[in-house]
Amino acid sequence: MQPEPNRSEDPNTAVTLVAGASGYVGGRLIPLLEAQPGVVRCLARNPDKLRPHVRATTEVVPGDVLTPHSLDGALQGVRTAYYLVHLMSGPGDFEKDDREGATNFARAATRAGVRRIIYLGGLGDDADPDLSPHLRSRHEVGDILRASGVETVEFRASLVIGTGSLSFDLVKKLTDRLPVMLCPRWLNTPTQPVAVDDVLAYLLAAKDLPPGGSRTFEIGCPEATSYGGMIREYARQTGRRRWLISVPVLTPYLSGLWLALVTPAAFEVGRHLIEGLKNPTVVRDKAALDVFPIRPMSVRAAIQKALGDTTG
Repeated sequence: MQPEPNRSEDPNTAVTLVAGASGYVGGRLIPLLEAQPGVVRCLARNPDKLRPHVRATTEVVPGDVLTPHSLDGALQGVRTAYYLVHLMSGPGDFEKDDREGATNFARAATRAGVRRIIYLGGLGDDADPDLSPHLRSRHEVGDILRASGVETVEFRASLVIGTGSLSFDLVKKLTDRLPVMLCPRWLNTPTQPVAVDDVLAYLLAAKDLPPGGSRTFEIGCPEATSYGGMIREYARQTGRRRWLISVPVLTPYLSGLWLALVTPAAFEVGRHLIEGLKNPTVVRDKAALDVFPIRPMSVRAAIQKALGDTTG
């Protein structure tokens, strides 16, 4: 039988768990949660590594979404759980790992009586038969969390523009280091990126949404662009002249040249991100603008903000 959740409405005692606390978005979200009333708890495979980066009042508990028995204690008493886990960094079957991790987490959240799961996934059309494994897996994770019966708020986003974002860092390094770029034609595929500050604003706001069942929101800058467009805008703002030469396909050789620009630790993630460049990732459902007061900044403003954070 599912335990009865703690119905205390005292915001000072409400527990919020962050799974994926050591990731890019999770690491930026934690200080914002720490500034709000309530208890922040972080799930970490290596608590000692995370502990110096959070407040003394923040709980850091050992756990791994691929180890089911480690999750029950971590989720006990939790009202809201953020699921910011992406398992693309290893050389194995990340789709299987994503599926297993989400299933374990969903079951443990159900047993613990968690009221709401907030999940950050990816844009992309479910009906697209050529949807990349990365985007397909992001959508499947959302489906698994919703199927648990725990109210799930899923945000679907494209490339996150911000200092430290691997996908934006790839755009940045390509532009910084390559005056002439051989690019596949689908580098002009439409995409609607989003500033990391806007992602964080949505994630925070979702915690205080009135109960209303599981919902999925597509989020992004107000205008669509392309990866080529982002390269050109980044080059414009940094005073660089860059030439993009279109080729029919992205060959393994060309992909390897691009990936040589990222760190070895990020190689696998970068490979999966590049595979997804062929899929349009645009906002088709604008319900987020009706539900939340957040008005995302433009692509130009988001890149300008990221550059300011880099030099500041």
